[in-house]
Amino acid sequence: MKKNYNFAIYSNDQTGILNRITAVFSRINLNIDALSVCETEQAGVFRHSVQVQCEQLTAIRLSKQLERQIDVLRADFSEENDLIQQEVALYKVATHSMLEQTLAEQIIHQNHASVLSMNNEFTVIQKTGSYAENQTLLEALATVGVIEFVRSGPVSISKPAHAASPTDAVMFKQHATCETEEQAVTEFSI
Repeated sequence: MKKNYNFAIYSNDQTGILNRITAVFSRINLNIDALSVCETEQAGVFRHSVQVQCEQLTAIRLSKQLERQIDVLRADFSEENDLIQQEVALYKVATHSMLEQTLAEQIIHQNHASVLSMNNEFTVIQKTGSYAENQTLLEALATVGVIEFVRSGPVSISKPAHAASPTDAVMFKQHATCETEEQAVTEFSI
């Protein structure tokens, strides 16, 4: 059964590496749904994030073929539900329609988006979220009139292998709200 798999391919910074990586996917006739490349926390090491739809056996085979490439350090793959994913979307809307309708402001607020830039001609709205969240905002803004739309494609990071314990929640809440541990434990146990 086909599923969405996200490959995290780590490589040295070498000319032509992206071409060699995408060629591995092309050789077995897989369409790349999303692709992004960025530098990692290690200087000179880049992460190529590739999203494809395939079967698990194909994903295993691809991972092994990718690791055989010169300058590829490691190639991992994960299913979508094993990752925390976000993408950035930008929406260009005519400013006059934004100012004439309070609906646009309500849509932006309800979808936790923000106005990135505004001038006399157009307004650029930014939304960070999942594919579905960004698509929902696009459909809602269609009533106002979207001039242009672009999305980054997903960037992802793996979820922890273990389930979150109550202690993890307390630590997160403590750091996020600057409460003492005792206050956080009291609120968490209620």
